[in-house]
Amino acid sequence: MKVTFLGTGTSQGVPVIGCTCSVCLSLDYRDKRLRTSVHIQSDKLSLVIDTGPDFRQQMLRERIGTLHAVLMTHTHKDHTAGLDDVRAYNYKQQTDMPVYGTRTVHEHLQTEFYYAFEKIRYPGIPQLKLVEIDEQPFAIENLTVTPLPVSHLHMPVTGFRIGRFSYITDANDIPAATMKRLEGTDTLVLNALQREKHISHFNLEEAIAMARRIGARQTFLVHLSHKMGLHQQVEKELPTGVALAYDGLSIEA
Repeated sequence: MKVTFLGTGTSQGVPVIGCTCSVCLSLDYRDKRLRTSVHIQSDKLSLVIDTGPDFRQQMLRERIGTLHAVLMTHTHKDHTAGLDDVRAYNYKQQTDMPVYGTRTVHEHLQTEFYYAFEKIRYPGIPQLKLVEIDEQPFAIENLTVTPLPVSHLHMPVTGFRIGRFSYITDANDIPAATMKRLEGTDTLVLNALQREKHISHFNLEEAIAMARRIGARQTFLVHLSHKMGLHQQVEKELPTGVALAYDGLSIEA
């Protein structure tokens, strides 16, 4: 299974236009972070987790010509705002796009993208098929997906596990039941917003500590704000088995 990081950044802590901080001026492509999302390619399936505002740009950059389903983690705009652009795949594939998410996520999408759910539909709007999930594992064709419930302060967020690959974004607490589901994870993706403590995200220190608890062979950190600093500098501080992800990185999981 191939995993490609479409984006590893966040809307939080975004500098103003014209910012002259070291990250904004960096010539290292690894410091150019679009909103966090990931593409998963198995033998038969092409999936994305979340469709943020940069979704169209990310899919064009990676030349992803086929998309079979979208998995949604939660309702924040930096994870949902690009959903409208699945219409290109509707047109090419001539089928509705399945969107897997909790009831709360679906209610949000039906409000945010109300025009896609009206009885009389304007030509060319995105064709969405909402598939409700809860905390039970579910199948997409030949893949078994296990939800990983976590907390984003008081907000429920759903991470996902496929095989020995586990993906968690926008969290600052992982309950015991989810820790149990993470056992045996080989490749872990985990959010780490910044160095300073944050009210609803793991910071760098907390993410490293959580990675050690989970014990994956390799952990990649995402949802990185520009406050995290330069990729090259942060990488030198990380323990073995923990790395910063960057936009466009592809791995086998």
